Amino acid sequence: MRILFITASRIGDAVLSTGLLAALAARHPRARFTVACGAPAAPLFAPAPFIERVIPMVKRRRAGHWIDLWRQTAGTVWHTVVDLRGSALGYVVPALHRRVLKSSWAPKHRIHHLASAIGAPSGFAPVLWNTPEQQSRAAALIPADRPAIGVGPTANWGGKQWPAERFAQVVAALAAPGGILPGARIAVFGADWERPAATPLLEAIPLDRRIDLIGAIDLPTAHACLTRCALYLGNDSGLMHIAAASGAPTLGLFGPSSEILYGPMGPATATVRGPRSFEDICHAPDFDHRSHACLMLDLEPERVAAAAEALWRRTGARKNQPNPSAV
Repeated sequence: MRILFITASRIGDAVLSTGLLAALAARHPRARFTVACGAPAAPLFAPAPFIERVIPMVKRRRAGHWIDLWRQTAGTVWHTVVDLRGSALGYVVPALHRRVLKSSWAPKHRIHHLASAIGAPSGFAPVLWNTPEQQSRAAALIPADRPAIGVGPTANWGGKQWPAERFAQVVAALAAPGGILPGARIAVFGADWERPAATPLLEAIPLDRRIDLIGAIDLPTAHACLTRCALYLGNDSGLMHIAAASGAPTLGLFGPSSEILYGPMGPATATVRGPRSFEDICHAPDFDHRSHACLMLDLEPERVAAAAEALWRRTGARKNQPNPSAV
């Protein structure tokens, strides 16, 4: 039995679909899956034991990437095609069963919308996988001799990127002698091109407690590292969803995006925003989606630190140990 699973281009949306993929694999334990997704997200799926092939989709002019995908999949008669992109391809490749996601404007979290593709009444929390090599590298990067706080200070749009200097204030308070994680190491995550935005945070962390992972690891290894963190805080981004999937207590910072639709999902997650709602920010007369100016300056460091402490205490003051269920 072969199942074709077509999912998102963006990393965050692709991560949100992994719970549905895992549920399908549990429902069809003998099936072999082919996953088609955006090239940046492709490495996240490769370690899953039930996946036979991952097809990275590289965007091309005139929908050429869809033609490429059709050429690579039309020669197989699929048991089921699950198309979370709602594309025409979900209808034209040979298949016994088709599950194509329909558009929805309902104010519900994205994972619930994705689950509707297979008729499930509610969504599935994201799940990610790692190879033994990725786990070993993570253990070397984040030793278990003291707790670590993971931080994702960047985002794909400046409007939802909280200032790195404020992240520095928060982690300093959390790791202070009177904080919840005194003496904790600070692991900073991000892509290589995001280093300038993260530099103020990196420079504020004492060298003996700094773990600089900017541009140093791939996404599955980042996930393996996050399973070893006692706490994670970061902007609304794909990395935030990877952190939630790792099982680490994950605090997402929101401003000009909706936590109702895209908040981190899982039992050890929470969100925080300033006094303005998503609608207050994005429906304001002066809102300009083309601007990269931060739209979260009314979110104070003290509010974030308090939310992080509340999450950490609610989740049982999680120790700095790998999360076996996420491996």
